[in-house]
Order: sequence, then structure tokens, then C-alpha cells
Amino acid sequence: MKGAIVFIAAFLLFLVITLGYASLPPGRQIYDAIAGVETDYPVLGIPAPTLVAAVFNGVIYGIIIWVVYSVVERIIKKPAKTMTPQTQPTPPAYPCSHLLG
Repeated sequence: MKGAIVFIAAFLLFLVITLGYASLPPGRQIYDAIAGVETDYPVLGIPAPTLVAAVFNGVIYGIIIWVVYSVVERIIKKPAKTMTPQTQPTPPAYPCSHLLG
């Protein structure tokens, strides 16, 4: 559950950063490779190429940050090897009960 929160936070952060700085790699390069045609069609007042690049960057950097978080969390939560104390056998209630028959 924490991993999902980390991904969403990173996605939104890089989405906003890319909307302000549209040439942040690799989103714009992926858009250019896929679309090939430049358009200035606005979506919610934002040019479509910028919005698509922002979504690409959000997903890519979100996955990278989520993977790093997951690996670090597993390393930190790795259980330490502990020695279990050995128990002594319980003596019988009557010390000579085995002789009584």
C-alpha cells in the first residue's frame, strides 16, 4: 500500500514538473518517436504534446522511484538472524516415579 502512495506522489510530482519544463527527458523523446507529427491542439488548456510527455514522464519516473523504494524497504525490513534459546527438559514431578511402576 505504501508503494502505491510513493508511485502516485512521484507520478504527480513529475507530471507537474514536466508541465513546467516540457523538454524533460524521456517523455518528449518518446512522444516524438511515437507521434512524429507536431500538434498544438490544447487539452484542458495545455498543448497535447506537453500533456502526453508529462504523463509519460510521470509513469516512467514513478515506476523507477517505486522500484527503488521497494528494494530499499525490503533491505531495511530484512529479518535479522536470531538465535533461539534452547529449552531444558522438564524434570518429572516425582523424581522416582519411574521406579514405582
